Amino acid sequence: MTALRIGNASGFYGDRFDAMREMLTGGELDVLTGDYLAELTMLILGRDRLKDPAAGYARTFLRQLEECLGLAHERGVRIVANAGGLNPAGLADAVRQLADRLGSPVRVAHVEGDDLKDRYPDSLAAHAYLGGFGIAACLREGADVVVTGRVTDAALVTGPAAAHFGWGPGAYDRLAGAVVAGHVLECGTQATGGNYAFFTERAGDLRRPGFPLAEINEDGSCVITKHPGTGGFVDVGTVTAQLLYETAGARYAGPDVTARLDTIRLTQDGPDRVRVEGVGGEAPPPTLKVGLNRLGGFRNEVAFVLTGLDIEAKAALVRGQMETAFAEAKSTPAEVSWDLVRTDAPDAPTEETASALLRLVVRDPDERLVGRALSGAAVELALASYPGFHVLAPPGKGAPYGVFEDVYVPHGDVDHVAVLHDGRRVPVAPAHDILVLEDLPSPELPEPLPGGPARRAPLGLVAGARSGDKGGNANVGVWVRTDEAWRWLVHELTADRFRELLPESRDLPVTRHVLPNLRALNFVVEGILGAGVASQHRFDPQAKALGEWLRSRHLDIPEALL
Repeated sequence: MTALRIGNASGFYGDRFDAMREMLTGGELDVLTGDYLAELTMLILGRDRLKDPAAGYARTFLRQLEECLGLAHERGVRIVANAGGLNPAGLADAVRQLADRLGSPVRVAHVEGDDLKDRYPDSLAAHAYLGGFGIAACLREGADVVVTGRVTDAALVTGPAAAHFGWGPGAYDRLAGAVVAGHVLECGTQATGGNYAFFTERAGDLRRPGFPLAEINEDGSCVITKHPGTGGFVDVGTVTAQLLYETAGARYAGPDVTARLDTIRLTQDGPDRVRVEGVGGEAPPPTLKVGLNRLGGFRNEVAFVLTGLDIEAKAALVRGQMETAFAEAKSTPAEVSWDLVRTDAPDAPTEETASALLRLVVRDPDERLVGRALSGAAVELALASYPGFHVLAPPGKGAPYGVFEDVYVPHGDVDHVAVLHDGRRVPVAPAHDILVLEDLPSPELPEPLPGGPARRAPLGLVAGARSGDKGGNANVGVWVRTDEAWRWLVHELTADRFRELLPESRDLPVTRHVLPNLRALNFVVEGILGAGVASQHRFDPQAKALGEWLRSRHLDIPEALL
């Protein structure tokens, strides 16, 4: 059986609008997917639906289809997207109306059952992460377009692959291979050079990276590539980076299968082609993840600019003044945090480089305490505080912020249903085999490098990294490109060493996972993101640059590796 060519045209809600047309016109495809959902997106869509019950889906997807639905039908490309968000049935109806208006005879189906808000009434959105077999049922019954709500990102690939090859729920190795392919594709151009640690080696190729595709084989192996002539590049490094993104240990659990990341073998299979094979799979865990989003209250901030001399004294003065103003007005917000960012340099040639920022962030359930109470106290200090007083922007009204958490429910508690193009409803059976997740034994480590001269230098001269968020936790994947570098990294970069290099993590649980096949380490830092991205707990709320901070830190590196 020939390979199934699955491409991706969206890595997030707001990704490059023209990507759908580019993927449909750039080369051969069988299926085109789009990933529009993230933890933060579900909160945004939830707020949309509060204003309009008919909303709750990614409207960008509809606008893309207006240009591309006929083109996809002409080329025989099926479209699978999770753009349904909180309202997949509503999006499916909108796509049908669009198809009728365009005169395009496409069959539209959708998947539902993920919405569990009735069980969690205090949440703004509550959605189980479904697997790919609802998508597969829609495609097997002839759907041309399938829209879903909250499925796992990889389900957008496992569903079409299962439908095409006839895989059943027990085909764990094959399904695991498709999960890995889906995980590589899900973030779009991150697999083709976007956000890549070693971008300077190929900077000329990265002005407009093409979107990735996977050529999936019946045995679950695949080749990751892109359309000819598109920008960016695909090599073992770009694929490794994406495999480490927002994962943790060797077991990567999902609703259909647990993929064993420690079994993956990557080889360069020609220019812009990386072969992925050897992926092992196990039965899924006994529960499904449910993402809960709720409004946590209101948030506001102000950044005071401190210039020149006496930075610490200026910060202390304005902080004391603000705290006094809150106390006198009896309007102190529930949470008040201060952060002095020393961006100033001595004897600086510009005013900006002579300035530091003092960030004040406040949160409270009462919008008034983070709105007028903050702005009034800050603005009234304009002529009564430190010399050179000014702020980056006056604080406005408080903005609502969200809180994300995950809970777990048994597979059988969710009514996973494929709603076909003719209105028939096909129940999707829950997993019939389950395996409780357990940590694997630590793999055997290679011998350390022999002693020799070392030089103080940034870790990033030797190692790449990619980082991201999972609720309140951050993940940092670190990898190297040679066996010699791996022998050094795996012994040098322990969890304790990680904490030393990133002091922000010193008082937090840090777990290290070792993936020898990828020459990679994956670190999970618990609680560093507070209540998740929507709470904006820290300067980099999604930990996107945490890995780059780690790469910039200096340590003693063997000269043989430099």
